[in-house]
Amino acid sequence: MKKLKVYLDTSVISHLDHPDAPENMQQTLKFWDELVKGLYWVFISEIVLLEINKCPEHKRLKMLEYINSIRYDEIIIDNEIIELARKYVSEGIIPGKYIDDALHIAAATVADCDILASWNFKHIVRSKTIFGVNGVNRLFGYKEIQLLTPGIIIGEEG
Repeated sequence: MKKLKVYLDTSVISHLDHPDAPENMQQTLKFWDELVKGLYWVFISEIVLLEINKCPEHKRLKMLEYINSIRYDEIIIDNEIIELARKYVSEGIIPGKYIDDALHIAAATVADCDILASWNFKHIVRSKTIFGVNGVNRLFGYKEIQLLTPGIIIGEEG
């Protein structure tokens, strides 16, 4: 069976050590176990690494330790990704102030990922974004992408 291609945004890595959201943390840890076992083809982008590098040292080191425990392909942000992210913004799907969220989605789309895993309910895992992104993706010849939480991916939520 073909492995699903899963893009991880920074919120997933952050929730591996997030005691104030214990249920999300437990679901993320179970999902991470599946990533460590190689059950998915994992992608992150340079945006994820830049966001991690902005964290306080203790959190940054912990997040990098988690990332180093899995195999992943790194997506470099190029003009195609930037243009697609701008389309999400110009269509009112993602606010311009949150261009990094649009870049996460565009990076996952251009890399032909099946799923973008996220705990970002404000701009990513919500119906307006899911329908809007997939409408733009179809219009410009990209496949649809699933925007899901780790809990939904492992079947423990929803």
